[in-house]
Amino acid sequence: MKHLPLNPELFVSNRRRFAERMKPNSIAIFVSNDEVQSNADALHSFRQNSDLYWLCGIQQEDTMVILFPDNPDPKYREVLVLVRPNELKEKWDGKRLRREEGTALSGIKTIVWLDVLDGLLQPWIHAAENIYLDTNENDRRGGHTETRDYRYIYETQRRYPLHRYERAARIMSELRAIKTPLEVEVTKQAIAITAKTFERVCRFVKPGVMEYEVEAEIIHSFLSQRASGEAYGSIIASGDRARTLHYVSNNQECKDGELLLMDFGAAYGGYNADLTRTIPVNGKFTPRQAEVYNACLHLHDYAKSILKPGITLMEYTDKVGEEATQQFLKIGLLTPGQVKNEDPDNRAYRKYLYHGISHHLGVDVHDLGTRTGPVQEGMLFTIEPGIYIEEEKTGIRIENNVWITKDGNIDLFEGIPITVEEIEAAMA
Repeated sequence: MKHLPLNPELFVSNRRRFAERMKPNSIAIFVSNDEVQSNADALHSFRQNSDLYWLCGIQQEDTMVILFPDNPDPKYREVLVLVRPNELKEKWDGKRLRREEGTALSGIKTIVWLDVLDGLLQPWIHAAENIYLDTNENDRRGGHTETRDYRYIYETQRRYPLHRYERAARIMSELRAIKTPLEVEVTKQAIAITAKTFERVCRFVKPGVMEYEVEAEIIHSFLSQRASGEAYGSIIASGDRARTLHYVSNNQECKDGELLLMDFGAAYGGYNADLTRTIPVNGKFTPRQAEVYNACLHLHDYAKSILKPGITLMEYTDKVGEEATQQFLKIGLLTPGQVKNEDPDNRAYRKYLYHGISHHLGVDVHDLGTRTGPVQEGMLFTIEPGIYIEEEKTGIRIENNVWITKDGNIDLFEGIPITVEEIEAAMA
């Protein structure tokens, strides 16, 4: 890992929260992600199963966490399973965790090597009434790939068909949506790295620079600050390309007079930042660019003012849509007639703002959390309205990350350039 060691209490607390939600006399088993083959003998970069990481903070492949709060033997109520270090494999692929290192990272005292697990696990399962197993139940997940967690479910159900099975993901979706202060502290590190990177990029951008050069500056800045890398593929979109929400080609020239939309975030300690800023390539907004930008900033500030405990994301999105309608009338994108005759299922403002306003943020960039229930204290959200105008070949989006508190929210990107004047000053 590139980042500094995290406080293991973060993961101790997460496991305690999960165990408190388990039924009596239950065992929960979490497995790591697959190492995925690429081409020839190469592997894709390993990415740990998010639920497993949330419980133990271990990024190493072939890891497992087993929770059995009612195990008759207290030693085995929390178990971290690691692959046994192998001298030959370490010569090729690098050092693997030792017992004391696994304990230091996770706070789990009992470490079991994977190659001896079966003999221990069978009597534990025989002693339990219920087995919690995990799947990917993120609402944004598309398609079905038979990943390691699914294969583990099939094999466990085959071997132990008479046990009662429970969905660990159902608990996880509720717990991971509510960030503890320790989780937010790690997220703040990712955000600080991202904020410093944005200020660096403001000084770098000028007419003639290539989008991939901006991307290179971002990655360089991330790694030089101990980030593990990008939270997601950076979107560096100049001119009309900014209207493509997930533009990642990043291979065109940034031209004089264009706006440059940059959507990027650092990953640090397993948690993620997610920032979007739109800046003028030449350092100065035109009057029309400033007008549209200020309308977008107004929507951003309005959304932040109403994203509080109790509101649902559906209600929140509707309210921001109403405000967007008024702003689009004001800047000449819509006419009163278009608003009056709009389709209720495809409102007029959607021509210029065609995505959601917020999503949960955490171990995953699109993190687990409700999309229909009320917003709760402790949730962490992005706020990212945009305005995309095909006729003007322009796309603008402004995004910060906020932590929901009892009375409102805290903007974790507070203080970095966001207004027209602040961005122009940063670029000067």
